[in-house]
Amino acid sequence: MSTKPFAIVSVRRNSGAFTLVELLISVGVLALLILLVSQLMNSATAVTRTGNKHIDTDTQARVILDRMALDFGRMLRRTDIDYYVKAPTGYKNPNAHGNGQKLTTGQQGNDQIAFFSQVPGYYPSGAQSPVSLVAYRVNSAQTTSPNYLRLERMGKGLLWNGVKNANNDPYPLVFLPGQIAAATGPWANNGPWSAAINNDNSAKSVDSDYETIGAQVFRFEYFYLLKDGSIKDVPKIPPTSWDLTQTVSANLNAFSDVEAIAVVIAVIDPASRSLLYDPSTPGDPYNRLFNMVSDMADFKNANGKGVGAQKIGDVENNWNLAVQSAASTGTTNDGSAFPTAAASAIRIYNRYFDVRSPALF
Repeated sequence: MSTKPFAIVSVRRNSGAFTLVELLISVGVLALLILLVSQLMNSATAVTRTGNKHIDTDTQARVILDRMALDFGRMLRRTDIDYYVKAPTGYKNPNAHGNGQKLTTGQQGNDQIAFFSQVPGYYPSGAQSPVSLVAYRVNSAQTTSPNYLRLERMGKGLLWNGVKNANNDPYPLVFLPGQIAAATGPWANNGPWSAAINNDNSAKSVDSDYETIGAQVFRFEYFYLLKDGSIKDVPKIPPTSWDLTQTVSANLNAFSDVEAIAVVIAVIDPASRSLLYDPSTPGDPYNRLFNMVSDMADFKNANGKGVGAQKIGDVENNWNLAVQSAASTGTTNDGSAFPTAAASAIRIYNRYFDVRSPALF
């Protein structure tokens, strides 16, 4: 039996696996793609977050300005009606209208206004009245109040029959100049309407008829567009014709020289406002926000006397410059820290409310 030697055949097989170099390149490319996607997602998140903040502030500003439009549009403009408005004698004392750029003791830094309007108000019993005392203010003094540095609105219902009970409640509809801001009499500083003209940390500033209409509005300023085309914080042409011996109502003459009332507000969204809360300063936990209020100057720093050559847009521009400065430096004008994210979220709004139409009522 013959045998043949077995032939050992070497079979060469091609390997299907990746080499180490190929694996390293793949991992590197994958890491680069993940980094690019994450950066894209972060950018989209930031844009979305900013957009949502702007939607929050836009929505609140629109609601507030629409409410003001209704109140101003139905304002009672008559010579026998009292007003609490910005004018040389419109505020109780020279310090009541802060002049911006760091407030001094007694200055509130925000405007106030009070007037009668043919809009529904409410009695304490809940019944509705056809005419009310309307007032707007930013709560600038009650630092421990949940309404601190928030825009408030009063709509105090008035009775037609001129009768009031022993508690001055509800309030009579009696038009005699001097009711709202009277120095003496039943409507004086400690009277039933005292909160319409006071904004300090005393009992005379407290009134249950105040409601928070703008929880994120921390700055409120107004001035007048006169019928000669000028803008002033004295509602008369010319401002120097204001007679200091006469009442505000007598000088106003039912807003006869005023074309429109211009309102400017500063709004911050809730998330950004929370960045400004400082529990280490319990006496004023929103001191950082108050510093921004101080940097937003009043109407041409006029202090209620119409000083300077004011131009339309001056107030808005000044406030925007203050916001932009804080957003870029992280500080307010006095060097105090202010989160840049919060500053970037602040937005400024304005609207002109026409008062040319014939007075109602």
